[in-house]
Amino acid sequence: MNTSELSPTIAIEIIINNDISIEGELRSILSPRTIDRILPKLPITSRIHLWKEELYFEIGIRMGSEKAVAACNAGEIAYWPQGDAICLFFTAMTPFNKVNPLGQFTNVDYELMFKQIRSGMPVVLREKP
Repeated sequence: MNTSELSPTIAIEIIINNDISIEGELRSILSPRTIDRILPKLPITSRIHLWKEELYFEIGIRMGSEKAVAACNAGEIAYWPQGDAICLFFTAMTPFNKVNPLGQFTNVDYELMFKQIRSGMPVVLREKP
């Protein structure tokens, strides 16, 4: 049985610079093979990068495209195969390349977020306790 078959929704937390917390959920129906590759690697530690109204960070799973989309809405979480990275979209936008949709984040003050976050800050992606 695949990991994502155990629960259709997996609660996650993304912690930036040890003090900024973004809660969200991964939905296994969106990209089940991608999520199956991510879950066993949790927690994942990386560094944040900024691009337009998007945060992204490398995760080291080397996964190809799966149900890839060319546009994302604000609040969506996706996997960017070309960058081997998780992407968090803060506005509706067209990513640099197509991305695998993974879920959404739920508790973010967008304006405050971009005043506090800088490229290079440490980030941890983990299942929410």
